Amino acid sequence: MRRSPPPSRWLAAIVRALRHGGLGIAAIAYVGVDYLRITSPSWHAWLQPALWTVLAFAAVSRVPFYKHWSAELQAALPFVASILFMLSAFLFEALSVRFVTAVLGLDWHSKTPPLPDTGQWLLLALNEKLPETAVEILRAHIITLHHFLMLFIMLAFSVLFDSVKAPGLGLGARYMFTMAVGRLLRAITFVSTILPSARPWCASARFSVPAHPHRWAQKYYVPYASDATAIRQVIHLDMAFDQTVEYVGDPRPNWGSMSFLIDFLRPTDTEGSSWYSLLKRASGGCNDLLYSGHMLVAVLTAMAWTEAYGGFSSALIWLLVMHSAQREVRERHHYSVDCIVAIYVGILLWKMTGFIWPMKDASRDRRLDKLEKIQSRLVQAAKDSDMDEVRELLKEVEMGGSQEKHGRKSRAMWLFSCATIFSTLTMVLLAFTLTSDG
Repeated sequence: MRRSPPPSRWLAAIVRALRHGGLGIAAIAYVGVDYLRITSPSWHAWLQPALWTVLAFAAVSRVPFYKHWSAELQAALPFVASILFMLSAFLFEALSVRFVTAVLGLDWHSKTPPLPDTGQWLLLALNEKLPETAVEILRAHIITLHHFLMLFIMLAFSVLFDSVKAPGLGLGARYMFTMAVGRLLRAITFVSTILPSARPWCASARFSVPAHPHRWAQKYYVPYASDATAIRQVIHLDMAFDQTVEYVGDPRPNWGSMSFLIDFLRPTDTEGSSWYSLLKRASGGCNDLLYSGHMLVAVLTAMAWTEAYGGFSSALIWLLVMHSAQREVRERHHYSVDCIVAIYVGILLWKMTGFIWPMKDASRDRRLDKLEKIQSRLVQAAKDSDMDEVRELLKEVEMGGSQEKHGRKSRAMWLFSCATIFSTLTMVLLAFTLTSDG
């Protein structure tokens, strides 16, 4: 009769399962608890703070036992540089969003019909064919932008539990660097050709830009926008031939050295006190921005999760990405092409930035060198069935491949670890607060 494993083995198996699957369970718990904001706000108000408290306490409790602080220190400079690069990309994107919204004026936004989108047609047809329950699931606001950001932050923090390869700051640097490159490419793309919004009322509801086009558009676009003869003639001459002398002007507030931005941002008398405050009030554009920034965040999170962690939870993340994509189209925040392009651009960009993380494992060569030196002793200990000696020798191999200084940590390293945890937790709170509205 086959003997059952002792209880200690069962316990070890459970611990291993929680260690390797705990991040996926935490991700599911986070998304599920946050969805209670719709189904049961009272439970959500109690469970969400409790969940975040547990996760934060679990992360902080692992700090003294984390063995890779020297690797984190090496990744700190690229991490900070990636933050600055990403913030610069966001600033350029915000300027571009305001420009493409303002340059043609509010009248153009309200009068220009949306583009035909076969993806929207397909979703409307599926609403007629699928069961009502399936349609309601597709319509549900299960996951939004800040959820994907939080899922990535959970992934990066999981290095404390050895669930993801260290350094976590290296993973964060890759994520933000890739995000910045994607945002720059996105801004260049949607500035190149201005597309009408899938929501024609958006601009008049959210912006106070002038109703008339900017003088650049008055000269180079309006005379050739709809007249077929004029379009043929401008193609033939390859010059703007319209002789309009008087152009409708715009208010020009005193922005000092930043006055060159007035032609791009087109402030009105009521919002022209500061270019920075004007950008803060923008909160996204009101024409179609090819490709979707929300979907870029979602895809980069899914790619990071798949590469760093894998498992069943990666498949779940990708299902949430697909759900988010169809909802972007269903609710007409984007056209289908915006979501499709964002998916393959995000995948390709993530693949191209693998030089940032995971870092080359230099300790592997050191471990091999150490193993070669003690090989004869290890073989002899195995022949003598001296398992204690085998364990000690293998421990020497592992110690030889580590760059960490064992024993008491230096005061500087303790300060760095505390500063890292404090700053990253602060970033979590800021990201959650600033993106909670989607």
